[in-house]
Amino acid sequence: MAVLLGVLVAASFGSGDFLGGQASKRSPTLTVLLVAQGTAVAGAVIVTLLVGARVAPHDIGFGALAGCVNIVGIGLLYQGLAVGPMGVVAPLTAVVASILPIGWGLATGERPSVVVVIGAVLATAAAALISRQPDASDGDAPPARTGVALAVGAGACLGASLVLYLQTESESGLWPVLAARIAALVLVALALVVVAARGVSMPFPRDDDRTLALGAGLLDVTATTLLLLAVRRGLILVVAPLAALAPAATVVLARFVLGEHLHRVQRVGLAVALVGLVMVAAG
Repeated sequence: MAVLLGVLVAASFGSGDFLGGQASKRSPTLTVLLVAQGTAVAGAVIVTLLVGARVAPHDIGFGALAGCVNIVGIGLLYQGLAVGPMGVVAPLTAVVASILPIGWGLATGERPSVVVVIGAVLATAAAALISRQPDASDGDAPPARTGVALAVGAGACLGASLVLYLQTESESGLWPVLAARIAALVLVALALVVVAARGVSMPFPRDDDRTLALGAGLLDVTATTLLLLAVRRGLILVVAPLAALAPAATVVLARFVLGEHLHRVQRVGLAVALVGLVMVAAG
């Protein structure tokens, strides 16, 4: 069950990242996040009330903290997808995001098989290949470098948010998800207030971008809900790498919808990363 949930998490996260990244190409990332998180809160209210729970204050606290860290990661990811190649930013974010939960699992006593260890090493090594830049003469080099930096930051935040979700109890149901989405929405709103106070214009997304943001929000709360259920039913060393397969959906959409192309070394890195992540899941 944990493996199936992990695959669904990857598909939801990857598709949501694509939609959010597309919307952020034309509209400010903060306003895209406002629409997406508002939608996610509405979805979280529904799923939370449908599941019985016995929630404690620390479950709400860790859920809210996870939401704050998560929204920073999503914001960095959306911006990275907007300014850099999706086929580079999404996989690198996923690899970095999987390292922290794997490290946490090892530190808390999980003992993976040799196959899992080899897969984790491959996934980590692939990060260097995926983040390899075009030649300096290539006009796309500066955006690619920026995208890589944003991807690393996004991955660190997203990985940390999963570790924080793990601190909640199974009896709390999906209340941590609701707390996370509310905290994320509040944080985005506060950021918009600060930006507005500085006189920076933040136009609301137009119709097309608003639709993309709504879709991203629905997929975000779906993925977060499934992720929490998955880590409560299986080892984090299995779930985290499976969730990190999200770039597969992003890259496929970017390839067929946008016609993006990867450099040869980056294609090799992506292949190695996916092999490594699948090995971790299989092990």
